[in-house]
Amino acid sequence: MKLKALATASILPLVLLPGMALATNGYFSHGYGVKSMGMAGVGIALPQDSLAAATNPAGTAFVGDRFDLGLTWFQPSRGAEIVGNPFLSGSYDANDSKNFFIPEFGYTQQLSPNWAVGVAVYGNGGMNTNYATSPFTPLARGAVIGSGGVDLSQLFISPSLAYKINENHALGIAVNLAYQRFKITGVQPFAWADYSESPQNFSNNNYDSSVGWGARLGYTGKITPDLTIGATWASKTYMGKFDKYSGLFAEQGSFDIPSNYGVGLAWKATNELTIAGDYQRIMYNQVAAIGNPVNNLYTGNLFGSTNGPGFGWQNVNVWKIGASYTIGEWTLRGGYSFVDQPIPQDQTFLNIYAPGVVQNTITLGATWALSKTGELSMQYTHAFEETVNGSNSIPAMLGGGNANIHMYQNSLGIAYGWKF
Repeated sequence: MKLKALATASILPLVLLPGMALATNGYFSHGYGVKSMGMAGVGIALPQDSLAAATNPAGTAFVGDRFDLGLTWFQPSRGAEIVGNPFLSGSYDANDSKNFFIPEFGYTQQLSPNWAVGVAVYGNGGMNTNYATSPFTPLARGAVIGSGGVDLSQLFISPSLAYKINENHALGIAVNLAYQRFKITGVQPFAWADYSESPQNFSNNNYDSSVGWGARLGYTGKITPDLTIGATWASKTYMGKFDKYSGLFAEQGSFDIPSNYGVGLAWKATNELTIAGDYQRIMYNQVAAIGNPVNNLYTGNLFGSTNGPGFGWQNVNVWKIGASYTIGEWTLRGGYSFVDQPIPQDQTFLNIYAPGVVQNTITLGATWALSKTGELSMQYTHAFEETVNGSNSIPAMLGGGNANIHMYQNSLGIAYGWKF
């Protein structure tokens, strides 16, 4: 019975994958699992359900035998304004696609007092913009290029193994098996201008996909009966190349998923109140397609080349704090997170298509214990509107000026957990 449920739930995210596009910390999700998301994504030292391995695989040792299945509705609002350019000036709304649905699934089982296994299936994040008319149409030399936008989705399947050193301390490892898919439309003018190593593999080639793998390590330990600490590190996830976009992404279509690491603590202030905080660092700059600045183009590095231009994102620090309070059959949650701005002011032009600029996020959540074996959890997330105004962001060869990009987000999630 457990194996049948596991197989069914593992297929479900693949069926729903085309709707995934969750991005709060750059293009990473702010948390994994509805419970964690309701506390601003904290979880390095506070495992709460079988999605714990997505944040820290050592948590697999502390959540018991359980099965969790959830779905999050995500609605971003994003767009751009171009000023001071004789060809491109205007305001552009990227919200032709507004609603996205992101599934999640987790399963854990304690094999012995010391060993536990699990699997977490979740959307790592993504980016999506959909302009009714491409903002770059005026550069198309009179040709009709229609709509424009980008769609990146990433799915992780992470089997985990955790070992309890003793009652209070555990180590864990997860293998991150990843699938991603991507398409971009409406950027043909850059290929036509001979800016690409492979113009035919630059834009409007429908979806391409790739698979890859990485690893995550973690530690969780109770220092005192009331204080728990945790640490986690995830390697870069090494992905196959997007061959259909080998003329767009640096390194001939390479688009790996950056490494990240973090530490956390959880303090049980009273029997009812728990306060937890996480620090995370995401290494966007180590992936050329994400971190290379667009300025590389001006020094002779064409799109798709080894040192070709990218989105120019910086590495970011993420700070999260959350609290939970239990009242009878209910556990109430809330949290706040802050992330550094990944997009510098001189890199806004290409990021018209990837305006992952939000920085301040608040969350609310709750769990209702329906019985000893079943619980229903909910979360709401709001990422406040943020605007990055460009500074010398459009090159003189395209007329100069600046691109200003903006975004805010809302999401609502629900999950059901079974305890065995």
